[in-house]
Amino acid sequence: MAFDIDMIRDVYSRMGAGIEAARNLLKGPLTLTEKILYSHLEMPADREFERLKSYVNFRPDRVAMQDATAQMALLQFMMAGKEKVAAPSTVHCDHLIQAKSGAKDDLARALDANKEVFDFLSSVSNKYGLGFWKPGAGIIHQVVLENYAFPGGMMIGTDSHTVNAGGLGMVAIGVGGADAVDVMAGMPWELRWPKLIGVKLTGRLSGWTASKDVILKVAGILTVKGGTGAILEYFGPGAESISCTGKGTICNMGAEIGATTSLFGYDANMREYLLATGRKDVAGEAEKIAGHLTGDPEVYDVPEHFFDEVIEINLSELEPHINGPFTPDLATPISKFAGEVEKNGWPEKLDVGLIGSCTNSSYEDITRAASVAQQALDKDLRVKSEYTVTPGSEQVRYTVSRDGYLEVFEEIGGVLLANACGPCIGQWARHNADKEEKNSIMTSFNRNFAKRNDGNPNTHGFVASPEITTAFAIAGTLKFNPLTDYLVNEKGEKVKLDEPRGIDFPPRGFAVKDLGYQEPAKNGSEVPVIVEPDSERLQLLEPFSEWDGRDMKNLKLLIKVKGKCTTDHISMAGPWLRFRGHLDNISDNLLIGAVNAFTGKTNVVKNQVTGEYGAVPETARHYKDLGIRSIIIGDDNYGEGSSREHAAMEPRHMGVNAVLVRSFARIHETNLKKQGVLALTFADPDDYEKIREDDSFDITGLASFTPGQPLTVTLRHNDGSSETFMVHHTYNENQIKWFEAGSALNLIRKMQK
Repeated sequence: MAFDIDMIRDVYSRMGAGIEAARNLLKGPLTLTEKILYSHLEMPADREFERLKSYVNFRPDRVAMQDATAQMALLQFMMAGKEKVAAPSTVHCDHLIQAKSGAKDDLARALDANKEVFDFLSSVSNKYGLGFWKPGAGIIHQVVLENYAFPGGMMIGTDSHTVNAGGLGMVAIGVGGADAVDVMAGMPWELRWPKLIGVKLTGRLSGWTASKDVILKVAGILTVKGGTGAILEYFGPGAESISCTGKGTICNMGAEIGATTSLFGYDANMREYLLATGRKDVAGEAEKIAGHLTGDPEVYDVPEHFFDEVIEINLSELEPHINGPFTPDLATPISKFAGEVEKNGWPEKLDVGLIGSCTNSSYEDITRAASVAQQALDKDLRVKSEYTVTPGSEQVRYTVSRDGYLEVFEEIGGVLLANACGPCIGQWARHNADKEEKNSIMTSFNRNFAKRNDGNPNTHGFVASPEITTAFAIAGTLKFNPLTDYLVNEKGEKVKLDEPRGIDFPPRGFAVKDLGYQEPAKNGSEVPVIVEPDSERLQLLEPFSEWDGRDMKNLKLLIKVKGKCTTDHISMAGPWLRFRGHLDNISDNLLIGAVNAFTGKTNVVKNQVTGEYGAVPETARHYKDLGIRSIIIGDDNYGEGSSREHAAMEPRHMGVNAVLVRSFARIHETNLKKQGVLALTFADPDDYEKIREDDSFDITGLASFTPGQPLTVTLRHNDGSSETFMVHHTYNENQIKWFEAGSALNLIRKMQK
């Protein structure tokens, strides 16, 4: 029996009418993306929406949050004045478990260290009607795929890898906590109508090539911002041949190219996955409307007529890929990888191989990696690198343990980590990382930005499939190709690794003793939610101030950021995760990872009041204490990466009034708008070069702030000269109301009153 089966039946009962209305409106066949979007509109469409231009309101079917982002989202929801969430919602405790010595000890340590936070999340979920998944239950995206995702649905989640659910045919989108509050409070959720990228897959995966290699290849084609504003729709005979969890892997890493989401159409592999995970009722309902759960045949016959861009990949010819270091879109086919290692001087020795995470932790992934690991035992090979395994859920962990696969990993020296994010998000107490020595690791995770996994800027992180990662860990060197190269075993014999073999589903079915799920109270009105006033981990929120109705004058430059600036650079994870529920404390990490364009250093900026150089947070606090408002200047694709809204709330809390950049990543731009920060882009990107270290800024035109109308920025240089230029914004009428109210949440509070 599935969770929320009545909701799913209701969605399916309305889907046909929504699709038919869209077909009449567009006067032609529809992509799967269009079918799901049009059938989830808040109000029936009376016109065709313009891609990348029209802002549209939707009614998502559900909300999911992980523990690091749920804290701030639920603290905001508590301010909304609602008695219960209006849409099915869940909280998953997966981010606050640090990987150090092994699953059992790490989980026990996390339960003790984070008791206050876990108790808060459990009680607030119980009070407001949210399902609560306890620490150790699994990583949010794997748990959602196993229990909640359904073909044709729409969900939002406060994590950029929410897109994983596209593997089961959902439009699943990563958002900030304020967006989640909208939906949980019964408000519509807004999205700019996306452009569409079609990815046609032909052929069939075989040998060492895995589903991971599809998205590694796509990332190399589109780059980290090539999917911005787009939904990727995969189709073709190759798409149908990929397992459901393999589809999830591909969709998961769509976040690494900036895509709004990615998805596949409903097929036999999805049906089999629903059956295998105990959702026969969902499969039965999906079969009844199967035609609605994939794009129309005419679309896939001539995709160039319906998609803004079409990519075609022949799976039969696709090589395994290894992406990195330092960016997930530097894609290298394995046949050329050793040459790139040599040419670029990357550290040849592989120190650690890490498999699992939300991206690759299915039964299929584990069995394929285990088939490679078993060969190390059978062929007398000594594993040269450290090796870790992170299961995606307790259901997967229990089942692969029962079936003997974890024992194989342990026999080659592998360490089983908790069912949590761990090293993938920087929750890794890696020994000697603080020495900042150059080294290489390989993971089956998704992101590999500098300092992402262990805090060491010199760790060269490479991303590959679990089976390729396992093979490289056995070899211990990056100059190895398991498809062609031999290894020397303990007997001095030359041996070659055979192709991996895997199983989609356990022959004896999935099993688990305790899913780790807490059902909310039917009536939570009497459930207390306690936040101690002197807590270092949790802090009740105060509303941000409303706009004063005037132009912004004499803003001081806080920092001019140069180059890549992800949400990790703006609000780091790792040890800072412990403050995700305390806005003031976590604001001490504001932009400490960003590179100052004037000094080339991180966390060093000039204080215009004192003339001295200091840390970014300290400088921001000094300005704030003096009543001085500030501005951040950014480069291209500012705010890419994780969906964390702390990267928008911290500047707001620290007195930043505006962020002016060459271009924004989608989620971060929305998060800034939600929190009342003015999000602007240079009309002429070259105007970025005009910004000097001692500049003050005037932003004018706000009295007539309207959609589509640019604003004016005047730079006041320290030598008495000034320059004026135009800046653009993407605010619509409703978003301007957020700005005027001081935040989107302030607007909800007003409406509730």
